[in-house]
Amino acid sequence: MDRHDEFSLRRSRLLDRLREARASAFLTTALPNVRYLSGFTGSNAALLVTPDRALLFTDPRYQTQAPQESDCEVKIAKGPFSKEISRWFKRLHLKSIAFEENRISFSDFQLFHEAAGTVRWKPMNGAVEELRMLKSPAEIATIKASVHLNSAALEQALRRFRPSMTEVDLAAEIEYRMRRLGADGPAFETIVASGERSALPHARPTDHPISPDRLLLVDVGATVAGYASDMTRTLAVGKLSPKLRRMYRAVLESQLAAVDAVKPGISCGAVDRAAREVLRGYGLDALFIHSTGHGLGLEIHERPRVGRKERMKLQPDMVITIEPGAYQEGLGGIRIEDTVVVTSHGCEILTPTGKELVVL
Repeated sequence: MDRHDEFSLRRSRLLDRLREARASAFLTTALPNVRYLSGFTGSNAALLVTPDRALLFTDPRYQTQAPQESDCEVKIAKGPFSKEISRWFKRLHLKSIAFEENRISFSDFQLFHEAAGTVRWKPMNGAVEELRMLKSPAEIATIKASVHLNSAALEQALRRFRPSMTEVDLAAEIEYRMRRLGADGPAFETIVASGERSALPHARPTDHPISPDRLLLVDVGATVAGYASDMTRTLAVGKLSPKLRRMYRAVLESQLAAVDAVKPGISCGAVDRAAREVLRGYGLDALFIHSTGHGLGLEIHERPRVGRKERMKLQPDMVITIEPGAYQEGLGGIRIEDTVVVTSHGCEILTPTGKELVVL
């Protein structure tokens, strides 16, 4: 399928939702959704979609780039966006507009509301995000490339690991390797946490040296052609205590059980339960303090959420992470995370990095 044909198909699917909402048009100012529907990658944009037209609004910095990337009608706003877009509300004789109230700031909405006059505004949250849950073959291929680059960056950085390195040193080395391999950049701030700090699920790297005979948790993600990857590995720096080795074995079995549970028709909550049941058998379930995973794509956290009470059922072509963990304050934490794509019979693990405990 031609690249522009795919964007046109996405917009046609959105129009089905628009008809259900009985709105004349759909407006988004959320850049990931603008990119998904139009192909435009700039940092300032809005997209107005009607049954007959798709108008991409941006500023003069992108007057050359926007027509090259997008098949939409490009409108360059030389003044405030709200005024330029509102003029088109009137030109197109729009009576009602569906919008994403969870994606637009209150001040921007006020400006649109005041400038648009009698237009009726209809909240339509999550419509584009629902479409984004099911990835096209091209999207899956791009995510796979992102995942493989991510793994290669970590592998190259670990070859340069020295016990005297700080957490910040290792994080910087990983992100440098990503860039060298061709990534747009990191998908999020790289997490490197050693020793007791590994018990902080979202620890920020510090200038403390990475200590011997401790855990080292590394959560890393790259962005390639706009698409994110996500992987966590927990490593041993030297010799670990039997307690930490047992904890690692428990988390690994938990992660494998959750991956094995992934298949079309199973609820996200059931996948989460598969991970927790293994940790419960080890008496560690209370140390698992976050959800088992999440969708990813143009954003690092997308639908669906793989958590305790999530009833949404998995479908083929959803891309999710599986990342159970156990965190004990004063001792350390372990998390093992892969990116997987749901297939017609189960799932394919995209992450090539091994999961057996590596000793540095």
